Amino acid sequence: MAQDFAKVGVVGLGTMGAGIAEVLARAGIDVVGVELNDETLARGLGHIRHSTDRAVSRGKLTEADRDALFGRIHAGTDLSAVAACRLVVEAVPERIEDKRAVLAELDALCPSGTIIATNTSSLSITELAAGTSRPSRVVGTHWFNPAPVMGLVEIIRTVVTDPAVLADLEMLVTKVGKTAVVAGDRAGFIANALLFGYLNNAVRMLEAHYATREDIDAAMRFGCGHPMGPLALLDLIGLDAAYEILDSIYHTSRDHLHAPAPLLKQLVTAGMLGRKTGRGFYTYAAPDSSEIVDAVTSDSVMSSASGTAAGTGTAAASGTAAASGTAAGTGTRRSGAPPRPVRTIGVIGTGTMASGIIEVAARSGYDVVLRARGQAKIADVRKKLEWSLDKAVAKGRITLDERAATLARVRATTDLATFADCDLIIEAVVEDLEVKRALFAEIDAIARPGAILATTTSSLPVIECATATSRPQDVVGMHWFNPAQVMRLVEIVPTVLTADDVTATVLEVARAAGKHPVLCADRAGFIVNALLFPYLNDAVRMLEAHYADVEAIDTAMKVGCAHPMGPFELADVVGLDVTLAIVRTLYLEFREPGYAPAPLLEHLVKAGYLGRKTRRGFRVH
Repeated sequence: MAQDFAKVGVVGLGTMGAGIAEVLARAGIDVVGVELNDETLARGLGHIRHSTDRAVSRGKLTEADRDALFGRIHAGTDLSAVAACRLVVEAVPERIEDKRAVLAELDALCPSGTIIATNTSSLSITELAAGTSRPSRVVGTHWFNPAPVMGLVEIIRTVVTDPAVLADLEMLVTKVGKTAVVAGDRAGFIANALLFGYLNNAVRMLEAHYATREDIDAAMRFGCGHPMGPLALLDLIGLDAAYEILDSIYHTSRDHLHAPAPLLKQLVTAGMLGRKTGRGFYTYAAPDSSEIVDAVTSDSVMSSASGTAAGTGTAAASGTAAASGTAAGTGTRRSGAPPRPVRTIGVIGTGTMASGIIEVAARSGYDVVLRARGQAKIADVRKKLEWSLDKAVAKGRITLDERAATLARVRATTDLATFADCDLIIEAVVEDLEVKRALFAEIDAIARPGAILATTTSSLPVIECATATSRPQDVVGMHWFNPAQVMRLVEIVPTVLTADDVTATVLEVARAAGKHPVLCADRAGFIVNALLFPYLNDAVRMLEAHYADVEAIDTAMKVGCAHPMGPFELADVVGLDVTLAIVRTLYLEFREPGYAPAPLLEHLVKAGYLGRKTRRGFRVH
């Protein structure tokens, strides 16, 4: 039968320990808090006071509830005070020697039936448990910071953990209003193992001068719905903490993707640790401030970006360009090249993406020419367009007059020659390089001089499409996100040959369509897919290693990292075949062993389990 913990000991009242104590006391549990000395004790209680006062000011806690909460916290400096608790949570700083020492003392003080939970984000629970006389009753609990706000607690089992202990901890986590996931003892557990590989990849992207810090962060916010971009999130976490977690995971996994990026180490060495020092990848108004004072907007001149990109002279260049000044087009966007006039946009394709682009362009005031292979396809696109516009009218987003005007701006054809007068031609056909190259050769033969040719590819090299024409300087990538009517992000991908004014033009078209354009070099995956799909592949590897199940992994990333969808939920939506194809493309481009497709992903695709579209993927739909 599961225990009902009426009194819990918390050893260490730093930021995390104080947060855990507050959560327990809010749930009506008596807390015995222990700190090293009177000074650190006062600081810990001050953390709780500040947090609860803020909750009162925001109406989330009444003054009476706050006073009752403090009445349940009994804090001091005598460790023996926790001996009467049936559960003791150790929350001292993340140094294995300190934790070993505290656990040894608790082991000697507490009865043999007491559960000892160590709060760590990356240290080995097995190693800590082995230093006690009760390894079966030592368990890991990874609370997320700030504990009163974050909803996830990872419960970490070892190979000898008593199942009853896990059940007791799960019950307690539920009682205090948090979500528990259980995982095995491996560096980084679930959330950090997946999150920090992704964050490290973003630092490497910046370090490679591939895109600006603003564009990397905006791409993941607007393209994936993440609450924060990876570089801003690293500043919030603390670059020193991030470095230590990555280093710890790497020493266990030996996976190069977890080896801390050199730029991260440089910033830590320079004392630029993020928000807490007022400077990290961004510069803040003051230490512990969230106000960024050196942000570079998409309309800023290049010179304003060059000195502030990552907050150091070394990293500054990372904020100004990708592969080279012209290759990535960053010089284009920030050099003030005048855009070419665009009045008519041609769209080739009849799929979901093409239909969405047609609607967005027409609603933005552009005349649009749709090209399809037959009248049936044209009718299908018209039907999709009318349905989407009717939905927008019903939701009050547009008027009936605007609906009529949008439809009037769209004309359809089966003859590619009709595109001869278009200013911008957007290709949105199947993601097959040979098909795209053949189409670009056809477009090149009929498009007027000065017309811009754009491909919507999500991962294929734009330069391959450009070199299929006699005008590679007029070819650019425009990766729209699906559904185009809803998603705000457009990745603009110039090649090494793209003219400055071409890049400026498609940036202006994207902005006029109400989108947030980001600029990146012509490299497999661009920004979003290059960061997202290795993360999805890592999640599949974690699953096939039987480390945690689908539900636990998805829950950890949604609740612990505020991602709108877990990795398996997202892969099922994207399609496992599409996921596999993009992972393969990234692996072939970078030859990074960690990018090799997980065998389980390949097996599911071979079995025809492709996700929602086949009603079977990682889940049954």
